[in-house]
Amino acid sequence: MTTAIDAQANPGAANGTPADRGEVVIDGVTKRYGDQTAVDNLSLTIHPGEFISLLGPSGCGKTTTLRMIAGFEHPDAGDIRVSGKSVLAAPPYKRDVNTVFQAYALFPHLSIAENVAYGMQQRRTPKAEVRERVESALDMVQMRRFADRKPTQLSGGQQQRIALARALVNRPSVLLLDEPLGALDRQLREEMQLELKLLQSRLGITFVFVTHDQGEALSMSDRIAIMRAGRIEQLADADTVYGRPASAYVAAFVGQQNFFTGDVSEGGAAVTSPHAVVLAASPVLAGAAQGEAAVRPENMKLEAAPNQGTSTGVEVNAVRGELIGVSHLGDTMQYLVNLGHDQSLIVRRPTPDAPSVKIGDSVICTWRPEHVLLFPHDDSAEAGGYIAPPTL
Repeated sequence: MTTAIDAQANPGAANGTPADRGEVVIDGVTKRYGDQTAVDNLSLTIHPGEFISLLGPSGCGKTTTLRMIAGFEHPDAGDIRVSGKSVLAAPPYKRDVNTVFQAYALFPHLSIAENVAYGMQQRRTPKAEVRERVESALDMVQMRRFADRKPTQLSGGQQQRIALARALVNRPSVLLLDEPLGALDRQLREEMQLELKLLQSRLGITFVFVTHDQGEALSMSDRIAIMRAGRIEQLADADTVYGRPASAYVAAFVGQQNFFTGDVSEGGAAVTSPHAVVLAASPVLAGAAQGEAAVRPENMKLEAAPNQGTSTGVEVNAVRGELIGVSHLGDTMQYLVNLGHDQSLIVRRPTPDAPSVKIGDSVICTWRPEHVLLFPHDDSAEAGGYIAPPTL
């Protein structure tokens, strides 16, 4: 026997819809506003039942892309297909998608149940079906006991759940989420990240999630599309995006990086900056004149510097500097080291292994070649939203 919740979790099983229900294909889509190109010949296939995040800084085109899928914006070129059919001619209310915004837009004069039922009532859905679907949707977000309350009587996290229930009650094949957690405090936002992923996994609905928060994207997504200037810079799972970024732009945007910019050595295995010669394990920059070596803070070690010289032991790369900042991040200690020439490094170490150093000390930072990522120098990176190395 198929229950109402089972039918929402696997709509195809209940009504015989094709296997591609929930697939979204963005095919060569361009969107311009005057002489500004917000989305530039973008192509992307989102698989049925996938949780995909569009990640990038403000102005990269992620929200415009979401709004074109929803039907609130119309592309100047290209096609958008949902579940195998082009939706360009369909208005938003006739597309098999629903959208959850950062502003929940709940009706304050209606009860929670009435808010969730509103869309179905406008389409004159039979009352018995409305009641059953509202109860099922509220059960999915664990809010059925609040059905008779008004939105103003709920917390921000509870209102978020109601907005989700209202979107899911129509059983869309695709749920679009436009920074829906942005208004929540940090602890509640982290709780909702977990709840959203668990809900999506249980329902099997395609989620397209727009965010500028890398932590949200990394913690929830099956794949992440890193966007820059209206295009996709890299599309991959979280492990790949974090551990093997495709460019300096991606490396800097996803997580923290320390960058050394300078001349590339013969063979492309090292970058010579004003502060250090940074050796990598793999020579990937052969033929490039200028390059950037990137090292994540957690892959660096730090210790008090000896009075003379720089002893690296088994570590090959090393640089000397002055400790100018220490921050306690709970299970991690963060150190800010001044290298001179208006550049600093960030080093993070587990709190139990924190070195015995204090602000003002001369310190040595060391790291292994296998932890170094090499990228060609990108003069246009700053205009595209590139996050520069930490400077003083």
